[in-house]
Amino acid sequence: MKATFNNKIIAESDQTISFEGNTYFPHQSLKKEYFKPSKISSVCDEKGVAHYYNVEVNGRFRDDAAWFYPEATSQAKLIENYVAFWKGIRIEE
Repeated sequence: MKATFNNKIIAESDQTISFEGNTYFPHQSLKKEYFKPSKISSVCDEKGVAHYYNVEVNGRFRDDAAWFYPEATSQAKLIENYVAFWKGIRIEE
């Protein structure tokens, strides 16, 4: 699976996890140069506290476009520290 933004692959892995309609990528599959930590977090009762990344590729920016759960709840342990995307990030095989 690949995550792309602005015609660049920003994450790629054959170890993704499909969970509740999202594709989660292992942290080590991220191309780190495109990610900056966001100051935003949110709480999901089912999964835990989500932390976000801003994504920037060749001058195009998406704030809070990637998220992950560093300490997932017991029902979401499968995706702990895996990263999912939205806000215009394309996921494809």
